Amino acid sequence: MASFLDSLHCSQWLYPGPKRVFTPEEMANAGQQPWPRAVDSYLTINMITLLPAMLYTRHGRGWMTEFGWWLFWCALAALALVGARSLWRHPTRKRLNLYCYGVMFVLGLVVGVLLKRGVVEVRWVLDQQITMIAAMTAVLGAWWMVTLFRVQQIEARLRELADQDAALRLSTRLAAAQIQPHFLFNTLASLQHWVDTGDARAAPLLRDFTAYLRATLPMFERELQPLADEIEMVRRYLAIMQARLGARLHFEIDLPPDAAADLPPGIVLTLVENAIAHGIEPQLRGGEIQVAARREGDRVVVTVRDDGPGLAPGSSDGVGLSNTRRRLTAALPRATLHITDAAPGCLATLTL
Repeated sequence: MASFLDSLHCSQWLYPGPKRVFTPEEMANAGQQPWPRAVDSYLTINMITLLPAMLYTRHGRGWMTEFGWWLFWCALAALALVGARSLWRHPTRKRLNLYCYGVMFVLGLVVGVLLKRGVVEVRWVLDQQITMIAAMTAVLGAWWMVTLFRVQQIEARLRELADQDAALRLSTRLAAAQIQPHFLFNTLASLQHWVDTGDARAAPLLRDFTAYLRATLPMFERELQPLADEIEMVRRYLAIMQARLGARLHFEIDLPPDAAADLPPGIVLTLVENAIAHGIEPQLRGGEIQVAARREGDRVVVTVRDDGPGLAPGSSDGVGLSNTRRRLTAALPRATLHITDAAPGCLATLTL
């Protein structure tokens, strides 16, 4: 029996409205859509249009009587609009029923007082009951529809945000999977060779490689990380590459204390990896990489520059750089990333 009554939505007969209640955090994240001003314009135009129509069809009751009725309908429309705006900001079942039952109670109280004082007669109430019922049905129905639409709108936005978060987490895992396998294997191969030959470079390389892995592997569990942590990871990576490439690679890192910002993990590392792959390794003489950050007002600008051959004509983003742009846009919509020729070399400018 209980399931049968639930299938009929009996609870909606006396206490209608959506059961979903949003937390303040959910409203802050997904409930920021402004009230549609077109509704205000629609009601205003209808009220203005209604006035000459009512005055023209007086039914012998006089101009002032018809004008009074027009004011009554304007007041009812204004009440409906105020209630709808309130429900738009707080679309709860409790508030909807409070407004609906409150308006019906006040209307019944007013009619009862008017009858008791002889202002109106029972016959008039009976004559106007259809009109009043239709008007109240319209107002309450409009409130119910606004509440239902608003709840569905916020739920849709929350699902969209959840999908964006899931996509961001997936892209972060993809970024973790895109750590260059040949970098790891080549580093391990160099380390094994130096250990076997007793090369003094083995111990520093092992320390840098261990610190790099310790910083890299857990970082992809975060959505954002401090720029200082990112730069420290880049420093370890460049130290490893310098040990492998020797005199072919020189690098400089400049991170002033005031250049504090958060960014998706691995963004700067990807830019440095690209600079190594396309600016340093192709040249027999090697080259230099400069990583710097500076504060400009409320922004932090991070640059990665190499002195290699620069951008090839007609070049486009690869998989790693395209994924980096998507992650950056999803996490920080106002951030920008530009890749330009530096003459010589290439310049990546990241603005946070």
